[in-house]
Amino acid sequence: MSVDQAAGKLPILIRMSPADNVAVVGNSGGLGAGTAIPDGPTLLEHVPEGHKVALRDLPKGAEILRYGEVIGYASRSIPRGSWVEESLVELPGAPGLDELPCCDKVPPRMPPLEGYTFLGYRNPDGSAGTKNLLGINTSVQCVAGVVDQAVKRIKEELLPRYPNVDGVIALNHNYGCGVAINAPDAAVPIRTLRNLARNPNLGGETMVIGLGCEKFPPESLAEGIAAADILTLQDRHGYADMVRAIMERAETHLKRLNDRHRVPCPVSDLVIGMQCGGSDALSGVTANPAVGFASDLIVRAGGTVLFSEVTEVRDAIGRLTSRAANPDVARSLIREMKWYDDYLENGQADRSANTSPGNKKGGLANIVEKALGSIAKSGSGAIDGVLSPGEKVDRKGLIFAATPASDFICGTLQMASGIQLQVFTTGRGTPYGLEMIPVIKVGTRNSLAEQWPDLIDVNAGRIASGDATIEEIGWELFKLILDVASGRKETWAEKWGLYNDLCLFNPAPVT
Repeated sequence: MSVDQAAGKLPILIRMSPADNVAVVGNSGGLGAGTAIPDGPTLLEHVPEGHKVALRDLPKGAEILRYGEVIGYASRSIPRGSWVEESLVELPGAPGLDELPCCDKVPPRMPPLEGYTFLGYRNPDGSAGTKNLLGINTSVQCVAGVVDQAVKRIKEELLPRYPNVDGVIALNHNYGCGVAINAPDAAVPIRTLRNLARNPNLGGETMVIGLGCEKFPPESLAEGIAAADILTLQDRHGYADMVRAIMERAETHLKRLNDRHRVPCPVSDLVIGMQCGGSDALSGVTANPAVGFASDLIVRAGGTVLFSEVTEVRDAIGRLTSRAANPDVARSLIREMKWYDDYLENGQADRSANTSPGNKKGGLANIVEKALGSIAKSGSGAIDGVLSPGEKVDRKGLIFAATPASDFICGTLQMASGIQLQVFTTGRGTPYGLEMIPVIKVGTRNSLAEQWPDLIDVNAGRIASGDATIEEIGWELFKLILDVASGRKETWAEKWGLYNDLCLFNPAPVT
């Protein structure tokens, strides 16, 4: 028996637009054959939670509509009340990029939201961090083992002396040598590494560990870095000397970081990343719209929101170019879509490769349906700017930061762009986390929150069950963002120390 049935709740079918001819089951455990939907069909078969039900007879070739848009075509006749599962939905072609609407539905600016602040660490460059971390940057993967051992000892032997420092992290990666650093696309991983070193949560304290023979020289990681903060392992006398030198230099930074304290900062100092992973068909119904509402609140309060994942907006790109604040923003959106189309074509892949087996198990038939739900994270405001992968954000407002859809690569690129905190929606569930920034996880359904009560920070499934509104969850999330940014509350990923590795996006050749 499902939770909803046990609670005596009515069957829930969620229709996103009056034009839709399918609706999504919102009951935990799904609905069985013979279930009569008030003012709707009687189910001809069991339909799992998050999956679609035909609201009317759909002949072969008929348009299947969700969010008021065509998400596919019926591969055969689908009777009213049937489960519209993935194999019955033929993927439509991708929207062309040459005749997209441009700035025709730019929303008016919403009224400012005043009176909200957070407690952050003020940096020398004027930015603010939500954490006070020492980051030890590496110029090449070859040094990762030594740096990891040094970090372990720093945490055990030095960090207890500096209680105001939140932690020490190694910025390890798989770049630096055996790569074509002069190839045009090498600009992506190189600027990513440079900008990761400048993330506000690292407090402007920079040290770099190199090997000595890599193609990507350690001096390239930060401009104006002091010679004493660049350590080259091939210059040291054995392993013990390497670790000793790293620890000695790290302590000079720990002393300065320890003198810092949280101070009141305006929300305009926040850059928040919005991402999704392990999505299901309820993502676009509950979690993503609630995150979008919170995004609007952050922008209204003067802050910056980054949303990303090119393949997960590509099929809804017309909805974004319509909201572009000006034609330059619209052209930049199209530029990033075209770049990624070419990237996939060169790899003999296409956008259909995005939708994972878990997405489909959660009710998402294809990338079109996924994209229409994904863009809800961006809220309802005008899009103020576009970043290429790994670029540093340089303005306030709502920004599209182009990244692949991979959770780990997107997270790495958003950190390079300057986010100090990330909100991550999930329907299938993931223990994903990032050490450099807090990650707030928002679940799409009640059953996930019940299954993972010590991993999901916000349960947006209450929207589908009628126990909360999008606005209520959006406000809850907005206030939680400020509490986590201030260090007043801890996310579950932080509590358990669940941190994924940095994963660079490197479209350039490896030699």
